Amino acid sequence: MGVPEKIKRIEEEMRKTQVNKKTEHHLGLLRAKLAKLKREQEEARTRGGGSSVGYSVKKSGDGTVAIIGLPNVGKSTLLNRLTNSKSKVGAYKFTTLTVVPGVLEHKGASIQILDLPGIIEEAAAGRGLGKRVLAVARSADLLLLLMDVFQPEVHPLLIKELRGIGIRPDEEPPDVVIEKTKTGGVYVTNLVKLTKLSTKLVRDILNVYKIHNARVIIREDITTDQLIDVLLGNRRYVSTLTVMNKVDLVNTGFIGEIESRLKCDFTPISADANLNVEALKEQIYRRLDFIRIYLRPKGGETDYVEPLIVKNGALVRDVCDKLHREMRKELRYAQIWGKSAKFGGQRVGLAHPLMDEDILTLITR
Repeated sequence: MGVPEKIKRIEEEMRKTQVNKKTEHHLGLLRAKLAKLKREQEEARTRGGGSSVGYSVKKSGDGTVAIIGLPNVGKSTLLNRLTNSKSKVGAYKFTTLTVVPGVLEHKGASIQILDLPGIIEEAAAGRGLGKRVLAVARSADLLLLLMDVFQPEVHPLLIKELRGIGIRPDEEPPDVVIEKTKTGGVYVTNLVKLTKLSTKLVRDILNVYKIHNARVIIREDITTDQLIDVLLGNRRYVSTLTVMNKVDLVNTGFIGEIESRLKCDFTPISADANLNVEALKEQIYRRLDFIRIYLRPKGGETDYVEPLIVKNGALVRDVCDKLHREMRKELRYAQIWGKSAKFGGQRVGLAHPLMDEDILTLITR
């Protein structure tokens, strides 16, 4: 029996199995086997030169944002509003057949915006251009989920397709450590009470992945799927921002009805009428979690015009790496003025954490 037949057989068994306490263990093992088989199938397609290869897009700027949505929801129009790109616009499906990049300049940050072809149901399974589109989304720092105001019910579909390609929207990596050992079997340490899977199921799932000796440390109450994600190791955890387009065509009461039905927050805009687009730019900037660092050369004036944009939580070493690949090796010390400094001009090293609007001087050898 080949891999596709095994996958079909397990999916059929899962459909027939009632979900209750008694079947939790059995269904958990089936999900683990199914995920493993699908990974094997994908790897075989890649080796054989299959369609799993995505579009080739070189990342640039301080962050990358991908616009995800069904065909004809206004992705190209939004790209043109956010950037100076000239993405082809048309009132018919599949106008964009390749990835069209643009650059959003906001508060000193250069943000790469990618207009992706529209996806359809079962995109993650390879229908249409789905796999190639979603492969690009995996490399993004933020996903804009763009929806038509007359089709708000597609939000769960977009999430489902993203999950199908290995993206975990708005999730954090599970706090689980699996350390393989040579002997001793599988030893599981729970630092919290597990309510969604048992220690025995943990061991049995590891056995499915041929891990017979390991130390497992679980620091949060995870699900079976989260444990499988850790074992697969190829998941991407990406933030999303849901955007409702074409709101100029409806009244506030209509938007209020959508808000009461949807289980997610969204930003109402009209790309065509240029409504609320500036507010969306600010939201994109904030969701990318940037901070601004002003550089001051030794004995010179601080450059307040073009700040260096880095991620919140960045260290002095990250600034060095962004400026020049050899800068870290050449640094003697840095001087800091601002929120992260105990006093103005404090000398710090590579591991010093930076804060928004810090002023930084780098002293090299």
